[in-house]
Amino acid sequence: MTVRFGILGCSSVARRRSIPALVAHPGATLAAVASRDPEKAKAFAAEFGCDATGYDELLARDDVDAVYLPLPTALHVPWGLKVLAAGKHLLLEKPSATSADGARELVRAATERDLVLRENFTFPHHAQHATVARLLAEGRLGQLRSFSGAFCFPPLPATDIRYDAGLGGGSLLDAGVYPIRAAQLLLGDDLTVAGSSLRVDGRTGVDVAGHALLVSTAGVLADVKFGFEHTYGASYTLWGSAARLTVDKAFTPVATWQPVLRIEEQDHSEELVLPAGDQWSAAIASFTAAVTAGHGAGHPAEAAGLRSMVRTMELVEDVIRAAKRVAA
Repeated sequence: MTVRFGILGCSSVARRRSIPALVAHPGATLAAVASRDPEKAKAFAAEFGCDATGYDELLARDDVDAVYLPLPTALHVPWGLKVLAAGKHLLLEKPSATSADGARELVRAATERDLVLRENFTFPHHAQHATVARLLAEGRLGQLRSFSGAFCFPPLPATDIRYDAGLGGGSLLDAGVYPIRAAQLLLGDDLTVAGSSLRVDGRTGVDVAGHALLVSTAGVLADVKFGFEHTYGASYTLWGSAARLTVDKAFTPVATWQPVLRIEEQDHSEELVLPAGDQWSAAIASFTAAVTAGHGAGHPAEAAGLRSMVRTMELVEDVIRAAKRVAA
């Protein structure tokens, strides 16, 4: 089976990352792209060899099995629900929604129709994180004491939609969800927010930086930092009773990057050089395989992913509430 995709929204990340991975995958084809701007859709269609169309027209097509949706975050729920109502599987750019209730709505709609719903976090599909999880499970670090993750990058152009509160802008939803999801991946979903602070831009009304402290039921502390008023950085560190492990370029490495895991002990350090990996291609391959296998939202693996998706948004809301208490 070949999964026939439609693209709902001609974004930069779609053009640079997701569509090239999609058209290169042998089990997927691109049927059409849709944009509110007909000329933009035509340009994408010419570049990737598919049809150009409008949003509603794309959802009505019989030759579209699945939709990749990279629209601004505030549009994920309304258009995601339309995609699922049309009977199409949905690969939704992260984060899934601007609220936990929105994420739950999407999960309910996918479950009712037994469709595949994935949030397009690509970094968990990079093999370096599976290696980290294995080392952790084998006790290489001893008893885990803390996790520290960060995703920050320089200021964006003033017209960037991430400065638009009405479209779901802000550094927490755009960057902070990465170290939060990494903490979930390695520590589990049973995290709670102990405290947080957000720096809000007075002109735009969106948060441009933040820091949060979370804790697992096992007592492991997780601090996450994020923002887009910094020099670039994307990393996390796991600190245990026996050793400390650091991962650099943790969230958006290019496909040619060879990860280096640094392990430090009191009297010894080593570096593990891992094979390069294309996490965007791996994410497309995983989604396509789930569709091909007939795994809908009720499949155990898919259901677990959806629970984590909702939990991410619950934690985001808790970070916002904790920051408001600090600011009050």
